[in-house]
Amino acid sequence: MAELITIDEPDDPRLHDYTGLTDVELRRRREPAEGLFIAEGEKVIRRARHAGYEMRSMLLSAKWVDVMRDVIDEVPAPVYAVQPDLAERVTGYHVHRGALASMQRKPLPAAGDLLLGGHRAVAAERTDSGAEPPAAPRAGRPVRRVAVFEDIVDHANMGAAFRNAAALGIDAVLLTPRCADPLYRRSVKVSMGAVFQVPWTRLESWPKDAELLRTAGFTVAALCLSDRAITLDELGARKYDKLALVFGTEGDGLTPEALAAADEHVRIPMDAGVDSLNVAAASAVAFYAIRSRTP
Repeated sequence: MAELITIDEPDDPRLHDYTGLTDVELRRRREPAEGLFIAEGEKVIRRARHAGYEMRSMLLSAKWVDVMRDVIDEVPAPVYAVQPDLAERVTGYHVHRGALASMQRKPLPAAGDLLLGGHRAVAAERTDSGAEPPAAPRAGRPVRRVAVFEDIVDHANMGAAFRNAAALGIDAVLLTPRCADPLYRRSVKVSMGAVFQVPWTRLESWPKDAELLRTAGFTVAALCLSDRAITLDELGARKYDKLALVFGTEGDGLTPEALAAADEHVRIPMDAGVDSLNVAAASAVAFYAIRSRTP
């Protein structure tokens, strides 16, 4: 059972994990270095726990203590009860969801290992009675559909893309070194915790690491507007057993090096003179079109 501790001072060192949450540059550097991330809101906190992330501590306003009582009773980490105005002074914003948790990061797997057979954990919702059914991992699920994101720097786009991946059957996500952190608070919040469901890791050398995909039997398809691009419908009709879709950064799209490393170039047919979609929207369309129907 966690210890419920009331804190009245914003500079209390026990609240260090929660300081300056609106300072994006600071948190981008600090959180990976310290091995933590922040889960915001009841559902996201529960999903992080069900996905096996260890809780370092929890920060609650008074009205959320009863809501989170079952979690408080189960975890050994300290739980800090604070007034809403103190939470705002510590974090830098009004914590309207009233519940934050500092979670311990897990080591990222090697990309080659991830492609050989990750798993997806299905996040559980609370039932009407308040009970929490356990998460249902699909251990040993074959990896047939992979998303590769090149230099996606917007945290909201990253979170939305992970939510799309979880919903539409993507088995693993690979990120290039400059991509935004999927475990940054904004990404986790937008994904509604879906980032905990889809196995992911960072590539070490992109686009050289496209060879890892080919070695594992994947066809690498780049979403772009090149002259050689086939339509997404054509790609789907080819029914590749293993397929990796590559998406480029906001604005500029994929780099010439990434395009050269791809086996196929693919475009989404559009009307009304529109030639591109936001990367999160494009990923949803593409994931649906190429989803694997093999059990």
